Amino acid sequence: MCGRFAASASTEEIVETFAIDEVIDAPSPTWNAAPTDPVAAVVERIDKASDAVVRKLVTPRWGLVPSWSKDASGGARMINARSETVATKPAFAKAFAARRCLIPADGFYEWETAPAASGSGKPAKLPWFVRPAGGGPMVMAGIYEFWRDRSLGPDAPWLTTCSIITTSATDALGHLHDRMPMVIRPDAWDAWLDPLLTDAAAALVLLSVDAGADVTVYRVGTAVNAVRNNGPELLVPAG
Repeated sequence: MCGRFAASASTEEIVETFAIDEVIDAPSPTWNAAPTDPVAAVVERIDKASDAVVRKLVTPRWGLVPSWSKDASGGARMINARSETVATKPAFAKAFAARRCLIPADGFYEWETAPAASGSGKPAKLPWFVRPAGGGPMVMAGIYEFWRDRSLGPDAPWLTTCSIITTSATDALGHLHDRMPMVIRPDAWDAWLDPLLTDAAAALVLLSVDAGADVTVYRVGTAVNAVRNNGPELLVPAG
């Protein structure tokens, strides 16, 4: 799974990397993104006035809330969508067909449970950071959805939420967890974002396990265990 990640790129860097047409929300760099946090996402929408496809930078809340949900409380449990079922599971299928996004990151964290220290009686959670071996961003496959509380009437504000698509972990990561984020290759970014591509089978073809297979994994300090901690020091290798 992916339950915490780092995404430190500036708005300017994201605009340049993804050829953004319009910045709707300027994301804050983060080294410890957690469920329900706003995260940077690249989307494409069709402009109603011109019918042109516009690429936008937005900050949906991490944890997808399906449009048909009665309330938004379940979003924190929907941070990941399995690639094997994302096209068919009712909570994700509608978004996968029509609302796909790219979620740029530096990498993500996984935890190893270590034996309890003598006398403590409690196992230690040791964090590891996973990043692309060649450097550069880890561009994760995502989906997003719009929701609003219908009990508040037609003028209720919209809530935009997202989920990260996951797949089976590569050998480099398998000793920590059996799942990892699905990565979209640069040559598939345009097709993945295309709002006119609503064929789920065609979108599934764009998901590539190999694209995220070459990773570097290293131990970091336990400060990342607390969501209140957030800074570049979290990515420093543990001594």
